[in-house]
Amino acid sequence: AFDKQKPVMDNTTQDWFLLKGQEQNGWTAIQFKRSFDSCDPMDVPIKLGTNILIFAYGLDDIDPCQAKVDITYHDDRRGSRILPLRSYADQPADAMLAGLDFVDFRFDNHAVPSADTTYYCKVFKSPSRFLTKRHAIAHEVLIDSRNTNLLHHLDLFECSSKDVLDDANLPDGVCDDILTGMRMCSSNVATSWAIGADLTTVYPKEAGYAVTGVNNNKYFMIKIHYDNPRLTSNLRDSSGIRFYLGNELRQYDLSYLVFGTLSSPASLAIPPNTEQFIVDSYCPPEATRNFPASGINVVSALPHTHLQGR
Repeated sequence: AFDKQKPVMDNTTQDWFLLKGQEQNGWTAIQFKRSFDSCDPMDVPIKLGTNILIFAYGLDDIDPCQAKVDITYHDDRRGSRILPLRSYADQPADAMLAGLDFVDFRFDNHAVPSADTTYYCKVFKSPSRFLTKRHAIAHEVLIDSRNTNLLHHLDLFECSSKDVLDDANLPDGVCDDILTGMRMCSSNVATSWAIGADLTTVYPKEAGYAVTGVNNNKYFMIKIHYDNPRLTSNLRDSSGIRFYLGNELRQYDLSYLVFGTLSSPASLAIPPNTEQFIVDSYCPPEATRNFPASGINVVSALPHTHLQGR
């Protein structure tokens, strides 16, 4: 449908090709194929990364052989999903990472609150079995298969090495309840994932991320945003992140760079009916004073927007 009205039958060109389908226990599953962009005005192009899918269905089967085909109203049988239908980059072959040592930081069957929105934080220590510095050459976000529609985003922070944590009692809880005593783990973003992003990221061949240290005193914090609008209870989650370790150290260390100025939420409120809106921010020279003369190579960035962003 092009508006809030009954959809019209798509009889322009045949761009969708049925591969197979089945009905079982009240469910209908259909597998099909089509071009990413069919050049048909009745088809929506399948773009890179996040695609917003909407669905609606009635209770009557349509017989396309009838002379007059009608579409019944869906009532409340409708919804939407944000899905990554196409990867931003070619995902690595399984053989590339097979056999490598790895480090997992993941929740252990964590009980998700029956709340609309929950930010949950948990601190981890690099495993003691690695006694020397090791470079990660890739990381993979591990989404619990039970909760593909529950996770909104996942952030991994590297804790400051200047602070001492109690290994027997590492912080774990709703972020607002524990972050007051966890400031050392809340500013240095190591990596982030959100709905629509690729699950696996491979680093440049010249650089690796030091997940383990010589003294094995590296700490990380995972912060997960759970989106549970239906307030479903009795949910459990074991999502997290995996770092694949190379067999040799690489030439350069990957690290993070955070600079800029804090902005008031009011300054980001776009006035109604505004066609163009610019937010100015000031970065003092002290922020880049220690950059090497040769410069730095930025291999990844973290833009952030909500649903209205493009």
